[in-house]
Amino acid sequence: MTIKPVPAHEPPYYTVVFTSVRPDGAEGYGETAQRMEDLVKEVPGFLGYESAKTPGGLAITVGYFRDEHSIATWQQNLQHQAAQRRGRAEWYDSYTVHVGKVERSYAFERQ
Repeated sequence: MTIKPVPAHEPPYYTVVFTSVRPDGAEGYGETAQRMEDLVKEVPGFLGYESAKTPGGLAITVGYFRDEHSIATWQQNLQHQAAQRRGRAEWYDSYTVHVGKVERSYAFERQ
């Protein structure tokens, strides 16, 4: 498997940046995260995501969406809402969500 960033898309589009602190070993988290990955890919206008985690537990996931309607569709998904409730109750020590409009995008790839 080759690791690559989400490709640059024609702006404008939107990012949803989810930054969280979660202790290791949260029961059921991995399965739920995988289910959310599968579900979000079904949202019309979903462009991709990137995720990283530090050894100390800080995680950042950036989701890319074509428009605000795509983001709203994801927010309204009932399984996503249930996962959010469980996250607040069981998994996350803290989190923030930042939504931004991308007005410029470009990429580089070594050949």
